[in-house]
Amino acid sequence: MANTALITGSYGGLGTCFVNIHAEKGGDLILVGRSQAKLDAQAKEMEEKYNVTAHTIAADLSAPEAAQHIYDTCKNNGWTVDILINNAGFGGQGDFTRERTMEQDMSMIAVNIETPTRLMKLFLPDMVKRGSGKVLNVSSTAAVMPGPLQAVYYATKAYVTSVSNAIWRELKDTGVTVTALMPGAMQTGFANAGGLSDTKLFSHAVDPKQVALDGYNGMMKGELNVISGLPGMQKPMISLAPMFPKKPMLDFVYNQQIAGSANK
Repeated sequence: MANTALITGSYGGLGTCFVNIHAEKGGDLILVGRSQAKLDAQAKEMEEKYNVTAHTIAADLSAPEAAQHIYDTCKNNGWTVDILINNAGFGGQGDFTRERTMEQDMSMIAVNIETPTRLMKLFLPDMVKRGSGKVLNVSSTAAVMPGPLQAVYYATKAYVTSVSNAIWRELKDTGVTVTALMPGAMQTGFANAGGLSDTKLFSHAVDPKQVALDGYNGMMKGELNVISGLPGMQKPMISLAPMFPKKPMLDFVYNQQIAGSANK
């Protein structure tokens, strides 16, 4: 296998875009997700369409042993990971105290923070030894502010951006880079799964294809952060967010995420 990308959440909306972008460029694939049947179908499609090699690893990324299983599978099969795309993640709307369950939020932390961190801990040393490698961590523009009604999700993405940026600096002059992709609201299954499709925040969601391409290209260039897919008023809001008074900002974000607000 040559120029191999390991992509988590490979058959989701944004993940599918990353898979197609890399395969179209002739790169081989290691597809990671929960459903073996979906992974097998995706691998077959990529091999037939692009004449690349596509391997699969079925894993529940909320499980603490998932990252080690993924790494060991690659090692045992002699698969070298040149690119690691930590794409898998999920959100979920609801009041932290009254609506979100312990299991929901701990699973979110596991998938959005713990497993991507473990995967970097495992694969980055190998990349540094080889003197080459790319990591793309899918964060969010949510990382720049707190998110009432998505408190844990916003916090997980703040972590992803922060740790990616710090490691980017630590890896300077090694030939290895870590890039954070910070998309706005996108037209993927994320909104429906998180109960956000009927909110103002997702009323102008963008196509994920361009976001994935921007992220992929930025990763290949070794960029620090890539911000993409910001519709309408999100563009000035993100750039000005650090200067806004905190309490009015929290009120604004809260109102953007109330279910049913898209039609008001």
